[in-house]
Amino acid sequence: MSTTEPRKTPKTLADFIREARSRIRELSADELEEMIDEREELLLVDVREADEYHAGHIPKALLIPRGMLEGAADPNNKHRLEALYSARQRPVVVYCETGARSALAADTLQEMGFEEVYNLAGGTKMWEAEDLPLVRD
Repeated sequence: MSTTEPRKTPKTLADFIREARSRIRELSADELEEMIDEREELLLVDVREADEYHAGHIPKALLIPRGMLEGAADPNNKHRLEALYSARQRPVVVYCETGARSALAADTLQEMGFEEVYNLAGGTKMWEAEDLPLVRD
């Protein structure tokens, strides 16, 4: 006798983002600006691609593209990045252009044991709309 499980509906990118957002904490641009001013130990991570980063990033942000995040955050990986993997007990804020990729990144970092992770809601689009500074290389 054969048992067949009901076929699952495939998830979309929007599904993954919605689920991630239900598990993470998000900050507004104004809240991030305050946090940058008040918390020296803050690590700010831009998870966009290099060309996006160089076109305009938040001051003092570290570039770690989304596709490299898990390796950079894992202290046992040969591609680890000390600035990230050693920040497990520090506040870490991730951002991208709109807050979608960074929502996935924040969720992943939490799963990897990072204790205080935030996502910039609206990403650099919202940051720039609030007339906050971007560094252009």
